[in-house]
Amino acid sequence: MSASGSTPVLTKPAGTATGPGGVGGGRVRRTLDRARTPLRGLAGLAGLVVLLEVLPHIGVVSADYLPPASEMGRALWQLLGEDAFWTALGDTLTGWGLGLAIAVVAGVVAGVVIGSVPVLRAVTASTIEFLRPIPSVALIPVAVLLYGTDLESKLLLVVYASFWQVLVQVLAGMQDVDPVAEDTARSYRMGSWGRVRYVLWPTALPYVMTGVRLG
Repeated sequence: MSASGSTPVLTKPAGTATGPGGVGGGRVRRTLDRARTPLRGLAGLAGLVVLLEVLPHIGVVSADYLPPASEMGRALWQLLGEDAFWTALGDTLTGWGLGLAIAVVAGVVAGVVIGSVPVLRAVTASTIEFLRPIPSVALIPVAVLLYGTDLESKLLLVVYASFWQVLVQVLAGMQDVDPVAEDTARSYRMGSWGRVRYVLWPTALPYVMTGVRLG
């Protein structure tokens, strides 16, 4: 009882209700949202398959240029049973993996070296900005003339396309290093390797991961 003789009213703290506006309701909504996300993706994929099946049959597009989805599925099933398909897939994945690994190593090393020397960064800035926008597809004729359709031509295209993504991100990470951290490393008389390992690399690592993802 309170001092005035009235009965005290017990209330729940804000946000502890189990109804639609409380914690329990929020958990239910989040669970439903997580369950609906893959369902929406499946619904969109199913709608695309239906659209690809219907458009050729109703004459909107010619089946010679866009076969129905059922014919695409049958052709894919036949390809899965052929050894040549798996051989080509293995060659493609090999070229992708080796090319990306070479581009990452070369981009990180070049980015750290160029970013550590301000004069070198200033000298190479115009060259990097000139070569970076050139699409790798523009090199397909050159790659075919030099190496044909062998693994070397795939590596040339993959490395060229991925190298610039990694290099630019590493250079951005090197520029983002805290000057106070660099001055502290110099005051402790750290060598070049120590500054790269303990100051430059930790700052540039998130940028490197972004470059790898883009590459």
